[in-house]
Amino acid sequence: MKVLGLIPARGGSKGVPNKNIKLLGEKPLIAYSIASAKAAASLAQTIVSTDSEAIFSVAAQYGVQPPFLRPEALARDHSTSLEVVQHALSFYEDQGVFFDAVCLLQPTSPFREKGFIDRAIQVFAASGADSLVSVLPVPHEYNPHWVFEPGADGFLTIATGDEKIIPRRQALPAAFHRDGSVYISKAEVIKNGSLFGKRIAYCENDPALYVNIDTPKDWATAETMACDHKIIALLDL
Repeated sequence: MKVLGLIPARGGSKGVPNKNIKLLGEKPLIAYSIASAKAAASLAQTIVSTDSEAIFSVAAQYGVQPPFLRPEALARDHSTSLEVVQHALSFYEDQGVFFDAVCLLQPTSPFREKGFIDRAIQVFAASGADSLVSVLPVPHEYNPHWVFEPGADGFLTIATGDEKIIPRRQALPAAFHRDGSVYISKAEVIKNGSLFGKRIAYCENDPALYVNIDTPKDWATAETMACDHKIIALLDL
């Protein structure tokens, strides 16, 4: 399976200005995802998709030469990841280069365990799924079977549609949430207008490495993690 690694990094971040090239520990934020991608044997090629000359330059310094500057129309607040991935596939297909799948690596989830990308791609390839997402377990108190929705009558109903509440934590089925670290999608699914398709596989991640940087508070958490030698030892850096 020929997989394109794609790191999306637009220049107009607002929650944490210029976060993609802001120093996190001793490296720009984007350098963590670049290092993970370069260490992944299962990626046929890795690119950075950016509209920013500054990010373009930093990516090249860390060993990934962006093949284009992303059009401004795909770097706005409302631009979607799907549009960004479709643009990259179209760019290569216009040159006669085709990929079976795309592995999207968001810089805002910088900490990936050694070998995790390769493991995720292996699970994806073996599953026959349309896509794969990296996940973390949902704490039991937020399990969908214990989540309620208010009805028009002012009373609560169980979000899953169950009629009875599962009384014991041990009886709850497993539930997961996306952690933002890895998304893998078949090229044909992407071209048909979806990042997920109908069959979604999953690869469970390490909760100790979880951070999704969107706010200054998230950045402060990531800074603490970047100084933790136990965490850094787990990474492909």
